[in-house]
Amino acid sequence: MENISDSMAWLAKRDGSVVVGHGPFVESAAPPSEGVAFYVQNFALEDAKPWKTPSRVERTTTAEMAARFREVPPLDCEWTPLDAAPFSVIFQEVMSSIHGGVFEKTVPVVTETGTARHPPGPAILAAMTRQAAPLHSYGWLQQDTGFAGATPELLFSLHGNRLETMALAGTARSEDREVFAVDEKEIREHEYVAQTLVSKLLDLGRIERSAREILDLGSIVHFLTLISLDLQSPQTAEDLLRRLHPTPALGPLPRTAETLSLLLGWRKRLGCPPQFGAPFGLWDQGRFDAVVAIRGIGWDGGNLMLPAGCGIIEASRLVNEWRELRLKREAVKRFLLPL
Repeated sequence: MENISDSMAWLAKRDGSVVVGHGPFVESAAPPSEGVAFYVQNFALEDAKPWKTPSRVERTTTAEMAARFREVPPLDCEWTPLDAAPFSVIFQEVMSSIHGGVFEKTVPVVTETGTARHPPGPAILAAMTRQAAPLHSYGWLQQDTGFAGATPELLFSLHGNRLETMALAGTARSEDREVFAVDEKEIREHEYVAQTLVSKLLDLGRIERSAREILDLGSIVHFLTLISLDLQSPQTAEDLLRRLHPTPALGPLPRTAETLSLLLGWRKRLGCPPQFGAPFGLWDQGRFDAVVAIRGIGWDGGNLMLPAGCGIIEASRLVNEWRELRLKREAVKRFLLPL
């Protein structure tokens, strides 16, 4: 398609605006003093030059992006049935670590794979850019590889001294909303995330925390708590990224070198793409917005990867977590349905 560059990045904001960067990109260890750069990292924050400055910047809207790619044919692919056995082994290892007091919560990731019959990038891009608020569509394309999605999770926004973030954890089908609202296991999982975020920000200013609410995304619902504060002293985007990522919504609790190493090992054994759950951000004239790169699909040539994670705590049960993983993957597959 004429509107799809060989190298391209974009992020949709809550107000419906979209910033698109076209390559080639210049990589750097720090954001530019002015202008636009995308923050593209892996989950372990191992890229020494995560700031990608585009050669050309385009500003548009979610509606225009959706219209631009309306004629792109939908993704034509075949998904490979998932075997529950590898996840079952990891689940038991996680529960043993929880019972041994290593951590209270962690988030292993299962990845469904598939094969596209045609180059998948244009179809995935078109599907994700159709998604609108409260989802943030995002993507990073490099020739015949990339990843793109539509995430409900904001890691944080930083504008001047104003910091906004959220706790997003706990998942159920929309039709189970009434039961979900009083589900002790899901509430406990959510509170782990919310309380940990608050504790990580307490020394930066006075916290404003909203009441827990339910975010309805159509086929699924999540618990959501909004958190914000005015910083007492300036913080850089890099400082906040390392302070907040990964939150317990995607990472271990407590987050230590040992618990993070365990999680990275489990993710690798289950074939998780390194970008899944990583911060994906936009530096725009001094403002920084970063989302959590979930609800997306990665591709390498015709090979497809659809990852999903589940938060495991002591009260978790294998069959329920396996069901949640399928629920999240099915939500992403719905993005791919033709209009």
